[in-house]
Amino acid sequence: MLKNVLTVLVSISVAGIFLWVALRGLDIDKIKSSLQKADYLWVLFAAVFGVSAYVFRAVRWNLLLEPMGYKISNSNSLWSLSFGYLMNLTIPRSGEVARSTALYGVEKVPVDKSFGTIILERVVDLVCMGIFALLTLIFKYDALIAFYKSATQQKEQTENHSDSSTTLIIIACIIFILILFFIFRKTLQKLSIYHKVIDFGKGIFEGLKSILKLRQKGKFILLTAGIWICYFFASYLVCFALPETSNFTPADGCFILVVGTLGMIIPASGGIGAFNLAMKFGFTALFISMGKDAVEGGELGLAYSFITLPLQIIIMLVMGLISIPMLAKNRKI
Repeated sequence: MLKNVLTVLVSISVAGIFLWVALRGLDIDKIKSSLQKADYLWVLFAAVFGVSAYVFRAVRWNLLLEPMGYKISNSNSLWSLSFGYLMNLTIPRSGEVARSTALYGVEKVPVDKSFGTIILERVVDLVCMGIFALLTLIFKYDALIAFYKSATQQKEQTENHSDSSTTLIIIACIIFILILFFIFRKTLQKLSIYHKVIDFGKGIFEGLKSILKLRQKGKFILLTAGIWICYFFASYLVCFALPETSNFTPADGCFILVVGTLGMIIPASGGIGAFNLAMKFGFTALFISMGKDAVEGGELGLAYSFITLPLQIIIMLVMGLISIPMLAKNRKI
């Protein structure tokens, strides 16, 4: 319990620090003015794509579980997925385990095997993210370079320790743990927890192998494409809500999706702060590449983030809160 509380507090602190850095040096009144002028009908359209991504991902998860002999209902898959995203709002990265545990409660799919498919999903998502990054590199090269410079400059200003020292410490700890494991391996093999860990690892590996046994590879590819097309429109359509960004091109949308995804990777509660800062840098870079005022770009980036991020959180909350009674209703004893 104490560990969870500390994790939440650290996550909130990280979010607060990033949000403070994002807001520093910008005109808050201009940001408020942009939000007041926004056309929120476009945000509603974006929400439709955001929810659609949930549905596509739930159906795709079913395809990954099928080769292991588990045929689950799409509704249980959707509500387990939604519950996992809800948990991510409390403790970052806890959603994957919560999702597998929820699915076990309604479909009795072993946690280790479903968790393996979730890891596989992350690998597939990384490939898709790479495709969008490549498109961004081709069509928005100048903006990408400007974003990199802005991010590294901010890092140099806020960083107070040596990256090389941190890396050496991590490597030393890994080596030390491996040495201890080698020395005490025979003793560890006698413990029941050792075999449980090994069995759990085998279950995860079986989940990872499920992609090699897919029976509907074409459907899997189409669903994957559908998920990321939904992500694209969920982020791009919000640009039309702001008059100053309503002329953004699909290439600009690709750039925003890539930058936003990078911001969401940072373990802050709901992406708060980290996503806002990423959008500040991203829009600043876009405006620099267009020959426009960089400060105005940063302000619009924050205005965009104050629309998009609450939209994502609202979807997570609504879908997640609905999932609780649905999972309880379908729970198998």
